[in-house]
Parts: sequence; C-alpha cells; structure tokens
Amino acid sequence: MKSKLGKYELLRKIGDGPMSTVYLGRDLFARRDVAIKVTSPDILRDPVKGKLYSSLFLNEASLMGKLSHPHIVQIYDAVVAEDVCYIVMEYVAGGTLEEHVHPGNLLPVDRVVELVFKCTRALDFAYGLGITHRDLKPANVLRAGASDIKISDFGAAIVKSAGLERTQINGNGSPAYMSPQQIVGQSLDHRADIFSLGVLLHQLLTGELPFAAKDNQEMRAEIVKGEPTKPSVHRPGLPPVLDEIVGRAIARHLGARYPTWQSFANDLAQVICNRRLKTLPSEFADTEKFATLRALPFFSDFTDIEIWEALHFADWQHVPPGTMIMGDGNPGNFFCFVADGELAVSKNGTRLTTLTKGECFGEMAIIRRHSHIRSADVVAETEADIITIRGEALEKASESCRMHFYQGFLDVLANRLSLSNQQLAAI
Repeated sequence: MKSKLGKYELLRKIGDGPMSTVYLGRDLFARRDVAIKVTSPDILRDPVKGKLYSSLFLNEASLMGKLSHPHIVQIYDAVVAEDVCYIVMEYVAGGTLEEHVHPGNLLPVDRVVELVFKCTRALDFAYGLGITHRDLKPANVLRAGASDIKISDFGAAIVKSAGLERTQINGNGSPAYMSPQQIVGQSLDHRADIFSLGVLLHQLLTGELPFAAKDNQEMRAEIVKGEPTKPSVHRPGLPPVLDEIVGRAIARHLGARYPTWQSFANDLAQVICNRRLKTLPSEFADTEKFATLRALPFFSDFTDIEIWEALHFADWQHVPPGTMIMGDGNPGNFFCFVADGELAVSKNGTRLTTLTKGECFGEMAIIRRHSHIRSADVVAETEADIITIRGEALEKASESCRMHFYQGFLDVLANRLSLSNQQLAAI
C-alpha cells in the first residue's frame, strides 16, 4: 500500500470492492482524518468501464460543497485524471447499516424509525438542490454514533441544474433496491429514492427484503410485477402503521407512493410522537425533537439544517406539576420553550399569565448580556415538556442559526408589546 496519495497520508484500508478501495487517510493541512475512495487502476485501464467510472467520479466530485447537511457525508476534495481517480470525504467511523439488515443483528424498532426519518430529511434537502441519489442501499448509509446517520456515495445521482440533467446511466444501481420505474428505464425523480428507502426500512425492521428472489433477474421481475411481503409477516408484533408506511413507500405505481419526502417523514414522525412503539426509550427521540421544533412558530424561518443544529445543543426534559423552572431573583443564563403542558408565571405571589405550548420564556437573560437575574417565578401547572437552551451553547451556534434566534426574540418582544398596548387601551 502506498503511504501517500497527493497531499494525503494513507493510514490503512477500511473498505474494498470490485470497483474501488476506501482508505483511512490524514489531511495534514486541515489536521483531520478523512476517507479516500480510490478507483481500481484495472478499472481505469478498461476502455469501457474506465469511461463509465470516471463519469461517476466526476458526477460525485461536482457535488463538492453543495451537499452541506448534518446527515450527508461531506466531500472535501476530488481528483479525476486518466491514471487516478479519488474522492476525499468526511470520515465516519461507525460502519454502515449493512451489519443491521440481518435477523440476528437488528436495531430496536424506534431506532430504525429514527434513522430512516433522518434519511428522509437529508434526501429531501438533496432533492431541493435537484439531486436524486439513485443508489440507496445499506452500504451507502453510514452510522455516525448510536442514533445518527450520514448518507454517502452520490456518484450515480441524477443532478438537475439550470434545465440540464447529468448521469442517467442505464443499469446502474442495486437491483434489490431499485424502483419499478428504474428497472424498466423510465425517467426518475425523488420517488425512486423513496422506493429504495422503503425497501431499506423493511429490511432494517425484519432482516429480510420485501421481494424474495434467487437472483438479480428474478428480483427485477418481482419488483415490477410481484407483491411485497409486509414487514409484520417476518416480524410479528410490529405495529400495523409500519406495514402501512412501508407499503406506501414501495408502492409499484407512483400515484400510490408517497408523493413527497415531507409526507414520508411526517408519517414516520407521527409514529414516534404518538408513542406508537413499545420499544420507545424514556428519553426524547431526535425524530420527536425535530418534529416538535419544526411545528413551533418560533422556528418557522429556520432551515432544516438550523433545526438539527438547535436540536443537538438544546436540553429536553419532562417535568411533573409543581416543578419550578425559573425563580424570581435567581440567576440563569438560559431560556426555554414550552413543548407541551402549561406553566404559571407569577410575581410576589400574584399570577401574571399562563404559558402554553409553543411559547418562549426567559429570553431576556440572553438579550440583557450583563444581567441574568430572573424577574418572575415560572412553575409547571401540569405535566410539561420543556426545551432549554443555554446562552453559552447559543454563542457557539452557527451565525445563521444565532441570527434566526435573535429574530425570533424580536418577534416575541413585539408580540408582547402589542398585547400590552391592547390591554392598556382596554383600561
């Protein structure tokens, strides 16, 4: 093995396939580990395959800097030449979902739903840029920690830009995950990826593919004309709603399939938010957190990426009635949102108002930079879900995320001022 490739140190091989090899590398200038995917020299020397896989590498390299999303592998660098092709990517150490599509090593059901939900949000982001992945499968979804994923390998993607379309290479993809439209060579859009992700969801839930076949040719025929097996047939006890979601995602006809990523994501989020899974942990799932923040008016102007950012630096807790959230005269460099329930606000024993779902409170501690003393008591009247964001965490957030928080504070203050004026006018 070579010790260097361009400016990158090659540390060890971490993946091998018929077309390329992936190495763990080190970018000495950026001081970070990277994954480097290198095309096999034999492939490049082949007059037919060399041209094909150079095109795939060029396609993936063209996306460098565009797919900036917390659940998509970042591309840092690319070299495409006659004698060498390689892509330098973010290194994700957790392996792929391949190890969890076997009956003996399945993930908990709630974890599966959460991971697939994150895939829908990442692929919706890509589709917003005119990109359809076209080769979704377990090997192309990397695990980034216990409950996060990153989608990789956009080499076969369809990229639409300024009315042009790149990479509609016939036959490319993995047959078991291809939509009927892809198999028969029809024009594709995001609904092809929705089908593929539906197949992956079925496999993660059961360890089995929805279409049974002994070879690729039979698999293609089954997908085009056969009927898929419901997940609950392979795994009795799964909630019927998961059969419905998988069935709609892998519907043969486009009219019966989910029309948008948002509709697919909404159904997955409702499974979590409505507590329809027996295996749900006591803590809040990321799926529920995302759906909660996205539904709050305060976050209406936040992008999905900023929602994910806020989700990860916020604290979430469920509190019983009588819990004091803030105390009059106490210090506290944080602010909160009511995700559910009711809170009473009082001063010197006099009730001032009631806070309900979606309301923000305590933000003056952030706006008044040199005074973090509370001016009222805030106590839970009912069971409540509270989202807390600390000032030091907000200071470390991205500039765009911080800007949207401060804009939200201005809206909150403007609404309170307007309400006060109305109350004064009524006296």
